[in-house]
Amino acid sequence: EFELEVMRDGADNVVIVCSIENIDPMGIHTGDSITVAPAMTLTDREYQLMRDAAVAVIREIGVEAGGCNIQFAINPSDGEMLVIEMNPRVSRSSALASKATGFPIARIGTKLAVGYRLDEIPNDITGTTPASFEPVLDYVVVKCPRFAFEKFRAANPRLTTQMKSVGESMAIGRTFKEAFQKALRALEIGRPGWTIAPTLVDDRLVDGALETLRAALRQPTPERIFQIKRALLAGLSIDDVYELTGIDPWFLAQMTELLEAEKSFAALPVIDKDVLWRMKRMGFSDKQLADLRGESESAARARRIGFGIVPAYKMVDTCAGEFPSATPYLYSSYDEESEAPKTGRQSVVILGSGPNRIGQGVEFDYCCVRAALALREQGYETIMINSNPETVSTDFDISDKLYFEPLSLEHVLDIVEREQPLGVIVQLGGQTPLKLTSGLAKAGVRILGTQPDAIDIAEDRRRFDAIARRLEIRQPENGTATSLEEAVEAAERIGYPVLVRPSYVLGGRAMEIVYDEPSLTEYFERAAQVSEDKPVLIDRFLEDAFEADVDAISDGERVVIGGVMQHIEDAGIHSGDSACVLPPYLIDEDDIQEMREHTIALAKALNVVGLINVQYAVKDGKVYVLEVNPRGSRTVPFVSKAIGVQLAAIAARVMLGETLEAIGFTEEVAPAYISVKEAVFPFNKFREFDPILGPEMRSTGEVMGISDSFGSAFGKAQLSADNVLPTEGAIFITVNDSDKRGVTPIARRFYEMGFRLVATAGTAKYLRGRGIPT
Repeated sequence: EFELEVMRDGADNVVIVCSIENIDPMGIHTGDSITVAPAMTLTDREYQLMRDAAVAVIREIGVEAGGCNIQFAINPSDGEMLVIEMNPRVSRSSALASKATGFPIARIGTKLAVGYRLDEIPNDITGTTPASFEPVLDYVVVKCPRFAFEKFRAANPRLTTQMKSVGESMAIGRTFKEAFQKALRALEIGRPGWTIAPTLVDDRLVDGALETLRAALRQPTPERIFQIKRALLAGLSIDDVYELTGIDPWFLAQMTELLEAEKSFAALPVIDKDVLWRMKRMGFSDKQLADLRGESESAARARRIGFGIVPAYKMVDTCAGEFPSATPYLYSSYDEESEAPKTGRQSVVILGSGPNRIGQGVEFDYCCVRAALALREQGYETIMINSNPETVSTDFDISDKLYFEPLSLEHVLDIVEREQPLGVIVQLGGQTPLKLTSGLAKAGVRILGTQPDAIDIAEDRRRFDAIARRLEIRQPENGTATSLEEAVEAAERIGYPVLVRPSYVLGGRAMEIVYDEPSLTEYFERAAQVSEDKPVLIDRFLEDAFEADVDAISDGERVVIGGVMQHIEDAGIHSGDSACVLPPYLIDEDDIQEMREHTIALAKALNVVGLINVQYAVKDGKVYVLEVNPRGSRTVPFVSKAIGVQLAAIAARVMLGETLEAIGFTEEVAPAYISVKEAVFPFNKFREFDPILGPEMRSTGEVMGISDSFGSAFGKAQLSADNVLPTEGAIFITVNDSDKRGVTPIARRFYEMGFRLVATAGTAKYLRGRGIPT
């Protein structure tokens, strides 16, 4: 399967922006396939035929001014070519092609739509050539999809023509091997490159038998690319794997060469400079090379630096170096010459959030973009590092320099050592940059804003408990456990139900409400990976409580509340999945004031410089602190738009030493309207999965409604989320005994509105006994 991105102007000039090849064969949605640009396996004749067909199609369909994406299928046995799809608009692939080439398809398409010709639109990267010059790539781009099947364990992981991925990474290299390994590393799934998992189960295999491998390769899943490595190691030939997967032998040959390089490197008695250079040119990370030699990553890095082997940074310039580039859009490669310009200006590195996933999506990219724009306005040179082609932060004109690189410690340290910035901002990109904080600090890199120790205190239950006691802040009874025995003991002391979760997670990963000891045991067997430095956290679950979020900003002295949000869903639903309202709708003013005071006290106790998010529960008139995050949270964009203040931009300036007073943000904004945020879910893609919400986040997006009343704002949010509210029909009710009393007035209101009620036997009997026909 191949794709061409094509543009045409009103004078019938046509350019081919980019060719894209899907590594996976037909039958897998292109959004779920690993893709490569430019196409690798076409002959020149095949490419020219495809190009001619694309030009004919765009003219015949009638795209008079703009772009389109045309998808082709080619039969590898006889070269037969079919057009299988044409999108007369910008598409998901258009965004990828724009980032792969530096040719901004949507921007140029907009100008074409209002009458410009391609030769009248300047190329923003070179500044000297027009858009009628087709982009030329002297590098290879690989895109890898990111999946979330760990959030939908009951869902079938087989990949089909319906897209199931939730995000993607992109990497650029001088060769396919280099870009391929970097793209897999950038997925942030615990793979430092094209590596097999520590266990067969993690590669979705029950055993390592050849027949098991053959059966697995016939079924496309997210793990198939790693199963291929196991199959090649087990002795299957390239032809065998091609027959089972339909993946072109050229790609399989490239993978085999990586495998052979690994074997020879691992067997060498001594590593010399030339060997190490060749391995780095093939995209192997320091971590991969360390694992092959049975040594630490720091030792492998020290050897590389000792040999003087450091990456060069090459430019994406649309013209393969024919014309000078005015825009520093950069990628790393172990090449001879570096093209990254040095300006001598004071610079700041901002770490992005990597591929979108459940729990860490575009909300964090919003924060990074706002920070970059704010610091540019203040005269700093902003340097963005990110690997996600879907984001605004990876547009080449958002920051002064863009490094399209994986967010691994190796890549970030190499860039920081080259750029020598004032410091690095880690608190805006979610969990991805935070995981690098310790390694960066150990390497002597200055972390701007809140220091790493404050982040550790917030996650370290014992250290945080000490602060909460000192500040006289109430928490649900809690404990930590590094084994099942400790967990059972803690749960019995606290009292069921309890909320259990790993430490250092986003999106409520592996978080559950547990009602008894057998359920706790089952959780440990299935979900828990515990160690002394990563214990499981156990909290008393507050049933029937209201939850609330508070976002605030601190300059180290003054703390200003950004907004207080009340969750609309019950306690126990992850904050990212719950609708919320700002200002709060049903919480007493005294409780809201207590939350404000606690948030200010916590920000000062943790020495926060930048953003802080605190989650609360209110039960029986008492306010409990559930969680403290001394960083930007996913609610920052919602609060910023609800109050009309760009919190992330202010936070960035505060991290560079400005005070809130100097910036002019000294008191909480009280909007004269109501804002409601609602979550958007992917359950229609996972029809086998029970769409009941809980403490583990499952939403993939969000919408917002604003109005002068709560009901109107909530209704707007529901319509925006495509939740069409039914006005007639039947409502099915099933609740346990403890909830029957609470559901009665709700059932009565639905009945009075004209709905027919159906229920399970016990619930139906209870409702009928209270005069509600069921």
